[in-house]
Amino acid sequence: MDDAALTDVSDQDLLSAHVAGDPDAFGELVRRHRDRLWAVAIRTLGDREEAADAVQDALVSAFRAAHTFRGQSAVTTWLHRITVNACLDRVRKAGTRRTTPVDDTERMEQLLEPHESAEAPAVRQDLHRELFAALAKLPVEQRAALVLVDMQGYPVAEAASILGVPSGTVKSRCARGRARLLPLLSHLRSDARDTRKGDKGRNRAPGTSVPSATGQSSTEPGDPTAMKGGGGRA
Repeated sequence: MDDAALTDVSDQDLLSAHVAGDPDAFGELVRRHRDRLWAVAIRTLGDREEAADAVQDALVSAFRAAHTFRGQSAVTTWLHRITVNACLDRVRKAGTRRTTPVDDTERMEQLLEPHESAEAPAVRQDLHRELFAALAKLPVEQRAALVLVDMQGYPVAEAASILGVPSGTVKSRCARGRARLLPLLSHLRSDARDTRKGDKGRNRAPGTSVPSATGQSSTEPGDPTAMKGGGGRA
């Protein structure tokens, strides 16, 4: 198939075409999903080189194992499962190192509420580093669950399918992870509250609430520790 034709083909049909020998089908799948796979990897590993290697490993595995796909889940869920497993394998290896701290602002601004892009770049990068330092202190299973549910917006059931565990386990891991993050991030929330006093604070509508990195709500708008809530994707 040519590139124009591939854009209208479903993920599952693309995977079938790849198995049948189409040289372009898998490349179209990668084009469609690489950004989300990268987001999961970078947020789980907190290191650009490790994340890039994990995504590459995952895509190679998916390329080779495409014939084993049975359609019991969406192709995107299958790809995410392989990517998360590649990340978890790297985290669990004793030799995993963090020699390239995350400071990729363009990618990492997705962590923060839209207003945060108006902050000074140095402040944003400091927030990113602290957020990832806090995430890195969580057990890897809790971290992976929080990345999928709170940061990527997957429904609990789909996150459970990706992680290969029951939905109740995902809920438990998220709850425990949020509880561990709360004391690690509370100082960021206090700092942000102090910097927003004044006219901006006086103009805020009372009772405004946003989801936080701990899954709880804050009455402060534009909280720099805010992540996407645990609700499902649209």
